[in-house]
Amino acid sequence: MNEPAKEEQLVSKKTLPEEKTPAKEKTLAEQAPSSYECRSCGYVYVPSKGDNQGKVPPGTLFTELSPDWRCPVCGVRKTQFVNIGAQGAPSGFAENLDYGLGINRLTPAQKNILIFGALGLGFLFFLSLYGLH
Repeated sequence: MNEPAKEEQLVSKKTLPEEKTPAKEKTLAEQAPSSYECRSCGYVYVPSKGDNQGKVPPGTLFTELSPDWRCPVCGVRKTQFVNIGAQGAPSGFAENLDYGLGINRLTPAQKNILIFGALGLGFLFFLSLYGLH
């Protein structure tokens, strides 16, 4: 009985402004240029380094390479490369880099070294306790 009539529901839905979803903000790793790895030999093309043998200057994106460019190690075509994402870019958003005692500026590989290095060091300290008598 307290339910609005179907006509009222239709009118209210039509008159309400459509909510716009905000554009998804990209992380620094998503904004960084992607690296590509050769499926044959494992060579990684990093845009920030370029290719000295192929005379490709640093900063050249993989998609901007000429179609006849080949892997400098094994010589396969550009189509044999797979996108492996950005390397050397910190994960997270730009506004969060100043938090966390500088840890947020580390790349994922550097964070892994820090975490597993600390775990290894803690394990060694634990084992050293057996030397105490």
